[in-house]
Amino acid sequence: MNAVRRKKLIWVAATLAGAIIAVLLVIYAIGQQTDYYFDPTAIAAGDAPQNKRIRAGGMVVKDSVRRDPNDDLKVQFEITDFNATVPVSYQGILPDLFAENSGVVATGEMQGKVFVASEVLAKHDENYMPPEVAASLKEDHAAKGVTPTSEQFSPAIPVKQTAGEGNHTTSTLQE
Repeated sequence: MNAVRRKKLIWVAATLAGAIIAVLLVIYAIGQQTDYYFDPTAIAAGDAPQNKRIRAGGMVVKDSVRRDPNDDLKVQFEITDFNATVPVSYQGILPDLFAENSGVVATGEMQGKVFVASEVLAKHDENYMPPEVAASLKEDHAAKGVTPTSEQFSPAIPVKQTAGEGNHTTSTLQE
């Protein structure tokens, strides 16, 4: 093989190797940014991975919102798909539309049996439900042959806010 042909072959091989590495890096980056959605039933069944970023969605259980008396930003609440309930811990400012009996999707990690949220997204209005939550609820109800009651999908009841306190307070956490 002459020198010119060898240089071309090395150049083509290096370009091909670089392209393969670039594609693998893109695939890896996309995989790292993917958040898999789990409903409360799947989480309670242990299907959700521990200490890996996931999304969890459901309806906020009525009277489950608790605020830490020592830290106004630390909130605990529960989400449900009306089949299972998962406790959620969140530290930060909740969205203005966060309310009991309303749909939420939270991003975070499972730590033991508690979902530790780093971000909480709330519904838009009383008729909105996150698509993942709606699909999960429809599947669950269809599998059981159950027709949802009007109470399960009633309009959201805003969380009570007391004067002088931060965002959305109902009661305090038990120490």
